[in-house]
Amino acid sequence: MPTFPGLGHVAVTVSDLAASTAWYAKLFDARPVLDEDEESGTIHHTVFALDGGMLFGLHTHTDPLPPETFDERRIGLDHVGFAITRDELDSWVSRLDELGVAHSGIKHAHYGSGISFRDPDNIALEFFAPPA
Repeated sequence: MPTFPGLGHVAVTVSDLAASTAWYAKLFDARPVLDEDEESGTIHHTVFALDGGMLFGLHTHTDPLPPETFDERRIGLDHVGFAITRDELDSWVSRLDELGVAHSGIKHAHYGSGISFRDPDNIALEFFAPPA
């Protein structure tokens, strides 16, 4: 049995691709590496390359469902967690403050420490550091 692989990419569907691309570009301090329609013509995606080879994609669909606000209590995605170290917690609080992004502040638990925040579509995001 092969070892189960780590995540290679995460893609989230957004309501306004231009606005979300600008927001994530500021958060990631990076420009997208890809911005195109998929071959099927039903999805347009913008993709960012993050450290460690991880890709983060933003999708819009030509046949979207009626708009709803993201809510992690629905079946599907709960949140996306970005791996950081405990030493980086304070600097990420400062960075989110600098960007004007509302956040939870640093929350500590026995399983690690995190900072929760949301994107323009209310998608739950988190910076997470495992325990020391």
